[in-house]
Amino acid sequence: MSATTMKAVGYHKSLPVGDPESLVDLELPVPAPGPHDLLVKVEAVAVNPVDYKIRQNSDPGGEAKVLGWDAAGTVVAVGEKVDRFKAGDEVYYAGALDRAGANSEYHTVDERIVALKPASLSFTEAAALPLTSLTAWEGLFEHLGLENGGLNQDGALLITAAAGGVGSITAQLARALTSLTVIGTASRPETVEFADRMGVQHIVDHREPLAPQITAVAPNGLTHVFSTTNTDGNLAAYAETLRPFGKIVAIDDFDSLPIGVLKAKSISYHWEFMFTRSMFQTPDQDRQQHILSQVARLVDAGIITTTAVKDLGRINAANLREAHRILESGTAIGKITLTGF
Repeated sequence: MSATTMKAVGYHKSLPVGDPESLVDLELPVPAPGPHDLLVKVEAVAVNPVDYKIRQNSDPGGEAKVLGWDAAGTVVAVGEKVDRFKAGDEVYYAGALDRAGANSEYHTVDERIVALKPASLSFTEAAALPLTSLTAWEGLFEHLGLENGGLNQDGALLITAAAGGVGSITAQLARALTSLTVIGTASRPETVEFADRMGVQHIVDHREPLAPQITAVAPNGLTHVFSTTNTDGNLAAYAETLRPFGKIVAIDDFDSLPIGVLKAKSISYHWEFMFTRSMFQTPDQDRQQHILSQVARLVDAGIITTTAVKDLGRINAANLREAHRILESGTAIGKITLTGF
């Protein structure tokens, strides 16, 4: 490739999303791939809460910081030690939090956390899946200890915000690969409909007390909880409705957690943060490549589907500000995407 500069979107200072300077269009040098990197021509991206949380809380001090941790695109060059991909491969990935994000025409990413995108999906549809699929898979099968393909497992799983990005793919994977009863929280007609479409069998309203609603649909109690939001506010309800030796995995942020309520039932609590492997360069980083490859196979087999719901058009500052605004409002359903420059 001959281009030396590229379009990108980033920010110089942490500002409210309503400020036009909160995200700006940039012209940056095309990055050079390191020994284990792919250089990807980005075709589509998706937006996640991590994007706006970093924009709000990590001030780059005037330097241009590029966000974006969900991408699909075409490999245009590879590092000297790359042995899994070649130019022309169509890939998808979530990337690494301690490297530049993918809201740019070209992006470098370690091959170990990349997979070939589902052949049956467009770049836009594929871009919606990596971060949430990795979060859901690691949460379900690594932290909650569910058996992948274990269709004789007894129990009930609660997923909070089941129509959200993580919730909707977690529901699909749980229904496809386990035999647990899948319960999800939702409150608006449109989120109830979407959660139902994603495989949730019973809906409970998170605006009302959870424990009696859970007991009504799972009288023998929950065995597992995948908590995507309001974990601190819901913990007492989890403790009340989980069976002894139940398990919780959580992904949200809060200041404190009264975990003493879990002791009597020996309930275990787990964190899921899909950037841990890349952030700490763990020896099993390529586990994420394997997960994304399995997700791609499930998609191409028609077993699960993309959670892309709304595409806001071209990848530019104005459209990304709108995506951040929607996510900050807490009303997003599924995943928001942007396509092309």
